[in-house]
Amino acid sequence: MWMICKKEWQQFFSSLTGYIALFVFLLLNGLFLFVFPDTSILDFGYATLGSFFNLAPWILLFLVPTITMRSFADEYKSGSFEILKTLPLTPSQIVWGKFFGALLVIITALLPTIVYAVSIQQLSVSGGIDIGATIGSYLGLVLLGAVFTAIGICASSYTNNTVLAFIAGAFVCFLLFNGFNAISKLPAFKAGPDYYIEMLGINFHYRSISRGVVDTRDLLYFGGMVVLFLFITQRNLVKR
Repeated sequence: MWMICKKEWQQFFSSLTGYIALFVFLLLNGLFLFVFPDTSILDFGYATLGSFFNLAPWILLFLVPTITMRSFADEYKSGSFEILKTLPLTPSQIVWGKFFGALLVIITALLPTIVYAVSIQQLSVSGGIDIGATIGSYLGLVLLGAVFTAIGICASSYTNNTVLAFIAGAFVCFLLFNGFNAISKLPAFKAGPDYYIEMLGINFHYRSISRGVVDTRDLLYFGGMVVLFLFITQRNLVKR
């Protein structure tokens, strides 16, 4: 499994595309947080990273499918999937290896953003940022990235077209992140099942962890979503 993980890591950084994807992610975050006047945290008058943690999921929604779209699609297209099947690895090991390889790339993209937290803490005159909420929000981003990665890999396992894998992965990520939240706001569901419908979405559990309170139910939700999509991917590989 770790051989596949290492292969995915090396493959992503073997081309200029990988570096460009990470650069764009950090550049967009930097522009929105420190340059654009409407979202600049320097103009808030108090120490907070709320804008970053509200913005980052939307950027990850496009970044993660960019990372995962080649996971299996390229294997099918190049014919290397046939070689992959001859290795002494189970479908489960192949899928989890690709998952951890892609997730490691995402964590690598998030690590430099810790500079934002350090900078705001140093610039704060009094009080500083909420450490508990900040740690919870970073944990939420990692878990969010894990679910998006599982979805992206699952989408990539159904096609040999990387563009189609990207579109399908981004679309499903968007639906699960914001779709249930939007449905819960429909007048037909107000003062009734709206809360439970919202609970089905990723955004509900991400916001819950971002408050700094790590609830077991949120961890089980994220873990369950990852296992579900990777299980679907594994079953798809077995059929092939």
